[in-house]
Amino acid sequence: MTAIRHSIVATLARSTPALKWVFAGTLAIGLFSTPVLAQGSGAAFCDTQMADTIRNAFSVIQFGGPLVGGLLALGATVSMPLIRRADLKKELKEVRNQGIIWGVIVAPLGTVIIQFILNNVVAGGTSCAF
Repeated sequence: MTAIRHSIVATLARSTPALKWVFAGTLAIGLFSTPVLAQGSGAAFCDTQMADTIRNAFSVIQFGGPLVGGLLALGATVSMPLIRRADLKKELKEVRNQGIIWGVIVAPLGTVIIQFILNNVVAGGTSCAF
């Protein structure tokens, strides 16, 4: 057992950073998916606290993302004519663009992608209506 552990550590020490991330992701999936698998499948999953947490995270991302992003974009757009310095205007334009990109485009698209994954990959996800 010790020889196997030493060989894994030695292989990771020689490997590229990308391989280390893949190994860490695989390890995290293996460690954190065990409680989910123990909850069972079907409609029983919909009554768990994890399903409630996922629904709440969807609500935060789906409604909070566009709200914060739109507020940042609107604030930057409104305050731009009041600013005289070119470097601050450039930063405000960047804030406006990032607010639109992340708040209005990425957040709703991310919730749709996560919803698709949960409905099609998670056992019993389709009966929960995420």
